[in-house]
Amino acid sequence: MKLTPKQIKIQERMAEGKVTIDGFLGNDPRPYPEIIEDDLRKLSALDKTQEEIADRLQYFTDKAFESYDGPIVIDNIYKVEYKSYRGKMISPFLEVGRFSKGEITLENLENKVKIHWTPLSIHMIRVHGFFEGKGSGHRIEPDQVVKALF
Repeated sequence: MKLTPKQIKIQERMAEGKVTIDGFLGNDPRPYPEIIEDDLRKLSALDKTQEEIADRLQYFTDKAFESYDGPIVIDNIYKVEYKSYRGKMISPFLEVGRFSKGEITLENLENKVKIHWTPLSIHMIRVHGFFEGKGSGHRIEPDQVVKALF
C-alpha cells in the first residue's frame, strides 16, 4: 500500500517517541490504514460500528469520571475506573485539539472481559476507526471491546 504524503506524516507521528513515548503502533508492522481497514472489517462482521463503540466508551468514561471514589459499578454489570493524569494529549492524525490524559479500565462482571482505553482512544475510534496497532499498550481488539460492552 502506497501512502500519501499526509499518511506518511501521520504514520511517522504514530511511532515511538513522537507523540507518546510508546507510540500507537506497538509491534504491528502494517501501515496504519491497513490496521484500520482490518479492524473495521472485523467490526462489521460483529455487526457494530466505530460510532457505536465510541459512544459506549464515552458513556462509561463520563460515568466513571463523575465518580471520585475509585472503581464504580455501572448498570449492575460493568466495573469501571477512571485514572486521571495531569496534562493533555494530541492526536497523531494532525488534528487541532487536545485530549485529557487518563486511563479508563472496564471489567464486564458477567463475562469477566476486561478492556482499557484513553480519552484519545475514543476520538481515534470514532473519527478514524483506529484501535491502535497490535502490541500497543492501549490497543483494543474489536472482538474484545464488543464482548466487554454489549
